[in-house]
Amino acid sequence: MGQVKEAYEAVLGRVLALRDAESGVWTGELASSALGTALALAALHDSGQPSDRTFSEAGAKWLAAHANDDGGWGDTPESPSNLSTTLIAAAALRKAEVGGRRSECLAGAEQWIEGRVGGPATPESIARALTAVYGQDRTFAVPILAFLAMCDAGEQAWRSIPPLPFLLALLPQGLYRFVRLQVVSYALPALIAVGLCRHVCAAHARNRWAWGRLFAAGLLRKLSALQPSHGGFLDAIPLTAFVCLSLRRAGYGDHAVAQNGLSFLRRSARADGSWAIDSNLRTWVTTLATRALTSGRCRLAPADGERIAAWLVKTQTQARHPFTGARPGGWAWTDWPGGVPDADDTAGALIALRRLKEAGCRTDMSAAVAGGLRWLLALQNADGGLPTFCRGWGRLPFDRSSPDISAHALSALAAWRGEARQEASSLARAVDRLLAYLGRTQGPDGSWVPLWFGHQEAERGRNPVVGTARVVDALRAASRARLEAPGLEALLARGERWLLGAQCADGGWGMGRAATVEETALAVIALAGGGGSCREAVRRGRAWLAEKSIDELERAAPIGLYFAVLWYGERLYPLVWALEALGLNEENEVNDGR
Repeated sequence: MGQVKEAYEAVLGRVLALRDAESGVWTGELASSALGTALALAALHDSGQPSDRTFSEAGAKWLAAHANDDGGWGDTPESPSNLSTTLIAAAALRKAEVGGRRSECLAGAEQWIEGRVGGPATPESIARALTAVYGQDRTFAVPILAFLAMCDAGEQAWRSIPPLPFLLALLPQGLYRFVRLQVVSYALPALIAVGLCRHVCAAHARNRWAWGRLFAAGLLRKLSALQPSHGGFLDAIPLTAFVCLSLRRAGYGDHAVAQNGLSFLRRSARADGSWAIDSNLRTWVTTLATRALTSGRCRLAPADGERIAAWLVKTQTQARHPFTGARPGGWAWTDWPGGVPDADDTAGALIALRRLKEAGCRTDMSAAVAGGLRWLLALQNADGGLPTFCRGWGRLPFDRSSPDISAHALSALAAWRGEARQEASSLARAVDRLLAYLGRTQGPDGSWVPLWFGHQEAERGRNPVVGTARVVDALRAASRARLEAPGLEALLARGERWLLGAQCADGGWGMGRAATVEETALAVIALAGGGGSCREAVRRGRAWLAEKSIDELERAAPIGLYFAVLWYGERLYPLVWALEALGLNEENEVNDGR
């Protein structure tokens, strides 16, 4: 156990050192994104401001330096090449009027693309290839095609781009789930800006009048209402860049929405010339770090715990959100204005507050907890599961119920059940329906597939290690909370058996060629507290983690899935999950999940 303890102390020191000195919480660091960089540099290249050429030149230089050996680009520097990112990166480099080494880079990219689309890269062949990737979901496919047309495909390319029902954005928000929107809830700015741009440009290509301009004033007012104060839609670099590029091409580049978006892109640029996909996951990683530091014996100083609790209470949403119509009471992934309240972050905040209270925190969190519980209960779908953002938006993947988010909500409800007297009956019904949903979504082999995590090397990018670990962890929390729910123990046992069978020979877990810190730590956390074979599996998993250097434990794997199925890595993921796994005591018992 000496090696485990030494590793734990090293990771503990690193996690505590990464706190923000001013706020006392964690910001983390998302991996640089080739796709985000390409779109941001293209938007700034077209801004009309000479000073922005510095940003676009630095971005182009970063892109050229981070092309993969096969000629394409992946979502992160550690990702294999994919069609969407390579199409966008190559088009952005052409737009940036590159030469020299970057021209060679473009030649390699064009060869890679031709291999993926089955011949010459025409608008038609690219559209077919993207349809194979995204199916009927136009959330990302249409913006990509529109961007390619903006860059170098020519006017006629607009005629073959599928339309977006942009005028539906003018309907009252409560009607969105009843109409057949072909984009997910979080993509309304893209629906409006890209949809209007495609309409205007396609009409021009056909020498027709763009009648949609009659509604432009209303659409721009809608975009203004959706845009946060700092200009970044969802705090997302790609989404904001798509909006800026589309408005400029449609003839509205001088509008305040476009100009505010460009300001956000300038502020989001990194010193090395790159951009990430989002500003940060500060709320999310803070709740993960808090859980890790309060598992077993709390390793947070009382004053630090009070600061975190006060910060979490302060960052809870206090108004109906313009994007999704979500009521007050939820938490977003960030405290920045572009964040949108969602079920996963709300559950994480509730669990972190519970842990802090059990550690002796005296911050008044009662109103925040009650509001968060009501928010989660109101989000539950008819199928018993929880979606990410919007109840009832179930046609497209990121708006459906999912096992990992549903399980996290179950854990949060279990954590506060003893004090949620006013919501007791609603909570009990919600738990029964959640467990029924998890039973229906458990695979025949006992696993669950998550929505927001995956593995680049796995079949269809799926990661049942993370999915099953998150569900098993929540089921154990519910069991320890003595929830009287039929079928809970059977679900838990089947999930445990799958995780035990998925352990690698070296003691780690991973869906790829080698185990990762993130997957191993999550599996260890989930199996902790189990009997028999679980204890031995936990011992071997912790030994695997303890053998890694602090540098290896800090090397993030791109297992995260962002909007539009973009891969990302987060610097704090391996550290905080390894901290919790290594902090288990010899009996594999942790704080009871609450």
